[in-house]
Amino acid sequence: MKSAFAAFLVWAFAAALASPVAAAPAKPPVLVELFTAQGCSSCNDAGEHFNDLAQSPGVLALTFSVDYWDYLGWEDSFARPEFVERQRAYVRGFGLREVYTPQVVVGGRSQVSGVRAAKVDALVAQAAKTPIDPPDMLFMAGGRVAVGSGRVPRGGADVWLIRYDPRLLEVQVRRGDNKGRTLTERNVVRELVKLGAWKGRPTAYKLPAAKTDGLVTVVVVQAPRGGRVLGLLQDMGR
Repeated sequence: MKSAFAAFLVWAFAAALASPVAAAPAKPPVLVELFTAQGCSSCNDAGEHFNDLAQSPGVLALTFSVDYWDYLGWEDSFARPEFVERQRAYVRGFGLREVYTPQVVVGGRSQVSGVRAAKVDALVAQAAKTPIDPPDMLFMAGGRVAVGSGRVPRGGADVWLIRYDPRLLEVQVRRGDNKGRTLTERNVVRELVKLGAWKGRPTAYKLPAAKTDGLVTVVVVQAPRGGRVLGLLQDMGR
């Protein structure tokens, strides 16, 4: 059964890649992640620059809200514990002492404080020029996503589902360090789910139903424990 299913996936990839409409891009956009908090006063300028970066071609910029500054008086309306766990994995991977905001992670390969806009831009430009060999990826009927064959790091890789709101959202902060300010946030992540492991062989993963309408679905193949991004596919309609 497993070999038959793998053969089906190979056929599905071949059929999809023969159609320019269904084919995934040869090189996925650079994934740029901003870890921020509505109660973080130093995050405002970083957020504004990030909002501009999110509109750049060849870039997928996502905002992850964290909750560890909630004790300052304002509970972040978009924060989730799993977003903090993702950031902690990066902190361990980069050998940092602790989590902080605003932090920007580029392609899972490099990180920098979000207040250093010029450095953020330089890392994104460098990542865009770095050659990668992503696995073929496609969305399938029945609410599944398939990842084809390819090279994997030692220990395999993880497959993540990310859903984000593509709108520019305004948040009025009524307490804490940003009291009285109206913050604007773009591409706010609302869902983060690990779909499973990928070991370099064609594999299909079931996508859970979206909890909110209007979200964009992204599937990321990534080295484990906050490693480098190996592949990425997004679908505006899922």
